[in-house]
Amino acid sequence: MFANPKTPQEPSGRPSHRLLIVDDDVELCELVREYLKPDGYAVEAVHDGLQGLEGALSGEYALVVLDEMLPGLKGFDCLRRIRVSSRIPVIMLTARGDFVDRILGLEMGADDYLPKPFNPRELLARIQAVLRRVLLYDSALPPPSPEPLRVGDISLDRGTRAAKRLHEIIELTAVEFDLLELFLKAAGQIVSRDTIGKSVLGRELDAFDRTIDVHVSNLRRKLGPLVDGGQRIKAVRGAGYLYVATAAAGKGR
Repeated sequence: MFANPKTPQEPSGRPSHRLLIVDDDVELCELVREYLKPDGYAVEAVHDGLQGLEGALSGEYALVVLDEMLPGLKGFDCLRRIRVSSRIPVIMLTARGDFVDRILGLEMGADDYLPKPFNPRELLARIQAVLRRVLLYDSALPPPSPEPLRVGDISLDRGTRAAKRLHEIIELTAVEFDLLELFLKAAGQIVSRDTIGKSVLGRELDAFDRTIDVHVSNLRRKLGPLVDGGQRIKAVRGAGYLYVATAAAGKGR
Protein backbone atom coordinates (compact mmCIF):
# COMPACT_ATOMS: atom_id res chain seq x y z
CA MET A 1 0.00 0.00 0.00
CA PHE A 2 2.89 2.35 0.75
CA ALA A 3 6.48 2.45 -0.41
CA ASN A 4 8.84 1.37 2.34
CA PRO A 5 12.31 2.99 2.19
CA LYS A 6 14.83 1.16 4.32
CA THR A 7 16.89 2.67 7.11
CA PRO A 8 20.18 1.27 8.46
CA GLN A 9 19.87 -1.37 11.15
CA GLU A 10 22.20 -2.09 14.06
CA PRO A 11 25.09 -4.47 13.24
CA SER A 12 23.45 -7.10 15.47
CA GLY A 13 20.37 -7.16 13.23
CA ARG A 14 18.14 -6.34 16.20
CA PRO A 15 15.70 -3.40 16.03
CA SER A 16 17.71 -0.20 16.40
CA HIS A 17 15.09 1.66 18.44
CA ARG A 18 12.13 0.99 20.68
CA LEU A 19 9.30 3.42 20.08
CA LEU A 20 6.13 4.04 22.07
CA ILE A 21 2.89 5.07 20.38
CA VAL A 22 0.16 6.41 22.66
CA ASP A 23 -3.19 6.36 20.85
CA ASP A 24 -6.59 4.88 21.63
CA ASP A 25 -7.05 3.80 18.00
CA VAL A 26 -5.92 0.18 18.26
CA GLU A 27 -6.09 -0.38 14.50
CA LEU A 28 -3.90 2.66 13.81
CA CYS A 29 -1.33 1.50 16.36
CA GLU A 30 -1.15 -1.91 14.70
CA LEU A 31 -0.73 -0.28 11.27
CA VAL A 32 2.15 1.84 12.57
CA ARG A 33 3.74 -1.17 14.25
CA GLU A 34 3.64 -3.28 11.09
CA TYR A 35 4.80 -0.44 8.85
CA LEU A 36 7.82 0.51 10.98
CA LYS A 37 8.95 -3.02 11.84
CA PRO A 38 10.83 -3.68 8.55
CA ASP A 39 12.84 -0.49 9.13
CA GLY A 40 14.28 -1.70 12.40
CA TYR A 41 11.83 -0.16 14.88
CA ALA A 42 10.23 -2.12 17.69
CA VAL A 43 6.93 -0.34 18.35
CA GLU A 44 4.92 -0.82 21.51
CA ALA A 45 1.48 0.74 21.95
CA VAL A 46 -0.61 1.86 24.90
CA HIS A 47 -4.06 3.34 24.63
CA ASP A 48 -4.49 5.89 27.40
CA GLY A 49 -2.58 8.90 28.63
CA LEU A 50 -1.60 7.57 32.07
CA GLN A 51 0.01 4.47 30.56
CA GLY A 52 1.66 6.71 27.99
CA LEU A 53 3.15 8.92 30.69
CA GLU A 54 4.48 5.93 32.59
CA GLY A 55 6.04 4.48 29.45
CA ALA A 56 7.57 7.78 28.35
CA LEU A 57 9.27 8.22 31.72
CA SER A 58 10.43 4.60 31.97
CA GLY A 59 13.66 5.19 30.04
CA GLU A 60 12.89 2.21 27.80
CA TYR A 61 12.01 4.10 24.62
CA ALA A 62 13.88 6.30 22.17
CA LEU A 63 10.84 8.31 21.05
CA VAL A 64 7.13 8.74 21.79
CA VAL A 65 4.35 9.27 19.25
CA LEU A 66 1.57 10.90 21.27
CA ASP A 67 -2.03 11.53 20.23
CA GLU A 68 -3.73 14.67 21.56
CA MET A 69 -7.10 12.99 22.25
CA LEU A 70 -6.68 10.24 24.85
CA PRO A 71 -8.72 8.70 27.66
CA GLY A 72 -7.43 8.91 31.22
CA LEU A 73 -5.01 11.78 30.65
CA LYS A 74 -5.26 14.07 27.63
CA GLY A 75 -2.31 14.23 25.27
CA PHE A 76 -1.31 17.79 26.17
CA ASP A 77 -1.47 17.04 29.90
CA CYS A 78 0.65 13.96 29.29
CA LEU A 79 3.19 16.00 27.31
CA ARG A 80 3.32 18.68 30.01
CA ARG A 81 4.11 16.08 32.67
CA ILE A 82 6.69 14.36 30.47
CA ARG A 83 8.53 17.64 29.98
CA VAL A 84 8.81 18.23 33.73
CA SER A 85 11.43 15.50 34.00
CA SER A 86 12.34 14.14 30.55
CA ARG A 87 13.73 15.30 27.22
CA ILE A 88 12.57 12.19 25.37
CA PRO A 89 11.63 13.18 21.80
CA VAL A 90 7.86 13.47 21.30
CA ILE A 91 5.96 13.69 18.02
CA MET A 92 2.37 14.85 18.56
CA LEU A 93 -0.54 13.58 16.46
CA THR A 94 -3.13 16.32 15.97
CA ALA A 95 -6.42 16.77 14.12
CA ARG A 96 -5.72 18.03 10.62
CA GLY A 97 -7.78 21.20 10.96
CA ASP A 98 -6.74 22.00 14.53
CA PHE A 99 -3.95 24.49 13.83
CA VAL A 100 -4.11 26.00 17.32
CA ASP A 101 -3.51 22.62 18.94
CA ARG A 102 -0.43 22.05 16.78
CA ILE A 103 1.07 25.32 18.01
CA LEU A 104 0.11 24.50 21.59
CA GLY A 105 1.86 21.13 21.38
CA LEU A 106 5.08 22.74 20.12
CA GLU A 107 4.92 25.43 22.78
CA MET A 108 4.65 22.72 25.43
CA GLY A 109 7.79 20.97 24.21
CA ALA A 110 6.82 18.59 21.39
CA ASP A 111 9.66 18.07 18.92
CA ASP A 112 7.36 17.86 15.91
CA TYR A 113 3.74 17.20 15.00
CA LEU A 114 1.86 15.27 12.36
CA PRO A 115 -1.81 15.95 11.50
CA LYS A 116 -4.29 13.07 11.22
CA PRO A 117 -5.00 11.30 8.99
CA PHE A 118 -1.39 10.76 7.98
CA ASN A 119 0.58 8.62 5.59
CA PRO A 120 2.78 6.12 7.51
CA ARG A 121 5.62 7.03 5.17
CA GLU A 122 5.52 10.61 6.48
CA LEU A 123 5.49 9.41 10.08
CA LEU A 124 8.56 7.29 9.32
CA ALA A 125 10.32 10.32 7.84
CA ARG A 126 9.52 12.45 10.92
CA ILE A 127 10.77 9.72 13.27
CA GLN A 128 13.98 9.29 11.30
CA ALA A 129 14.61 13.04 11.29
CA VAL A 130 14.14 13.39 15.05
CA LEU A 131 16.25 10.34 15.87
CA ARG A 132 19.10 11.44 13.60
CA ARG A 133 19.58 14.40 15.93
CA VAL A 134 19.40 12.24 19.02
CA LEU A 135 21.90 9.72 17.65
CA LEU A 136 24.57 12.40 17.46
CA TYR A 137 24.66 12.34 21.26
CA ASP A 138 23.63 8.75 21.98
CA SER A 139 26.81 6.76 21.27
CA ALA A 140 28.00 4.20 23.80
CA LEU A 141 31.48 5.65 23.29
CA PRO A 142 30.91 9.37 22.88
CA PRO A 143 33.61 11.47 21.19
CA PRO A 144 35.57 13.98 23.26
CA SER A 145 33.37 16.92 24.21
CA PRO A 146 33.91 19.90 21.91
CA GLU A 147 34.81 23.28 23.31
CA PRO A 148 31.86 25.24 24.72
CA LEU A 149 30.17 27.53 22.23
CA ARG A 150 29.79 31.09 23.58
CA VAL A 151 28.16 34.22 22.25
CA GLY A 152 27.86 37.03 24.77
CA ASP A 153 26.31 35.74 27.99
CA ILE A 154 24.99 32.53 26.39
CA SER A 155 27.09 29.37 26.38
CA LEU A 156 26.46 25.83 25.18
CA ASP A 157 28.25 22.73 26.37
CA ARG A 158 27.75 20.45 23.40
CA GLY A 159 29.10 17.42 25.22
CA THR A 160 26.51 17.51 27.99
CA ARG A 161 23.85 19.36 25.96
CA ALA A 162 23.66 22.06 28.64
CA ALA A 163 22.81 25.72 27.97
CA LYS A 164 23.59 28.61 30.32
CA ARG A 165 22.96 32.33 30.55
CA LEU A 166 25.99 33.44 32.55
CA HIS A 167 25.86 30.82 35.37
CA GLU A 168 22.13 30.12 35.12
CA ILE A 169 21.02 26.83 33.54
CA ILE A 170 18.45 27.21 30.75
CA GLU A 171 16.19 24.18 30.36
CA LEU A 172 15.85 23.45 26.63
CA THR A 173 14.23 20.69 24.64
CA ALA A 174 16.37 18.77 22.14
CA VAL A 175 15.02 20.85 19.26
CA GLU A 176 15.58 24.13 21.11
CA PHE A 177 19.18 23.18 21.91
CA ASP A 178 19.91 22.34 18.27
CA LEU A 179 18.22 25.56 17.16
CA LEU A 180 20.25 27.66 19.59
CA GLU A 181 23.47 25.94 18.53
CA LEU A 182 22.72 26.78 14.89
CA PHE A 183 21.99 30.42 15.77
CA LEU A 184 25.12 30.86 17.88
CA LYS A 185 27.33 29.40 15.17
CA ALA A 186 25.83 31.92 12.72
CA ALA A 187 25.51 34.84 15.17
CA GLY A 188 25.20 38.14 13.30
CA GLN A 189 24.10 36.38 10.09
CA ILE A 190 20.65 35.60 8.72
CA VAL A 191 19.70 31.91 8.81
CA SER A 192 16.92 30.99 6.41
CA ARG A 193 13.86 29.00 7.49
CA ASP A 194 14.78 26.35 4.92
CA THR A 195 18.23 25.96 6.47
CA ILE A 196 16.71 25.74 9.94
CA GLY A 197 14.16 23.16 8.82
CA LYS A 198 16.78 20.91 7.24
CA SER A 199 19.39 21.36 9.98
CA VAL A 200 17.16 21.21 13.04
CA LEU A 201 14.07 19.22 12.01
CA GLY A 202 15.77 17.22 9.28
CA ARG A 203 13.08 18.04 6.73
CA GLU A 204 11.87 20.70 4.34
CA LEU A 205 9.18 23.12 5.47
CA ASP A 206 6.13 24.02 3.43
CA ALA A 207 4.85 27.57 3.19
CA PHE A 208 2.29 27.10 5.97
CA ASP A 209 4.47 25.16 8.43
CA ARG A 210 4.80 27.13 11.68
CA THR A 211 6.91 24.55 13.51
CA ILE A 212 10.16 26.51 13.40
CA ASP A 213 8.45 29.79 14.26
CA VAL A 214 6.98 28.30 17.43
CA HIS A 215 10.32 26.77 18.47
CA VAL A 216 11.98 30.16 17.93
CA SER A 217 9.31 31.85 20.04
CA ASN A 218 9.89 29.33 22.85
CA LEU A 219 13.64 29.87 22.63
CA ARG A 220 13.26 33.65 22.79
CA ARG A 221 11.16 33.33 25.93
CA LYS A 222 13.65 31.03 27.66
CA LEU A 223 16.72 33.11 26.75
CA GLY A 224 15.11 36.38 27.78
CA PRO A 225 15.93 39.78 26.26
CA LEU A 226 19.26 41.50 25.88
CA VAL A 227 20.31 43.86 28.64
CA ASP A 228 18.90 46.77 26.63
CA GLY A 229 15.54 45.01 26.34
CA GLY A 230 15.99 44.07 22.69
CA GLN A 231 15.36 40.62 21.23
CA ARG A 232 18.25 38.20 20.91
CA ILE A 233 16.64 36.52 17.89
CA LYS A 234 15.13 38.78 15.25
CA ALA A 235 12.82 37.75 12.42
CA VAL A 236 13.91 39.09 9.05
CA ARG A 237 10.87 39.26 6.80
CA GLY A 238 11.16 37.01 3.78
CA ALA A 239 14.64 35.85 4.78
CA GLY A 240 14.71 33.99 8.11
CA TYR A 241 16.10 34.72 11.56
CA LEU A 242 19.15 36.52 12.91
CA TYR A 243 20.78 35.98 16.31
CA VAL A 244 22.01 39.38 17.48
CA ALA A 245 25.75 39.45 18.21
CA THR A 246 26.45 42.76 19.94
CA ALA A 247 28.54 43.99 22.84
CA ALA A 248 25.31 44.31 24.80
CA ALA A 249 24.80 40.56 24.63
CA GLY A 250 27.95 40.03 26.64
CA LYS A 251 26.75 42.04 29.60
CA GLY A 252 23.83 39.71 30.30
CA ARG A 253 22.21 39.57 33.67
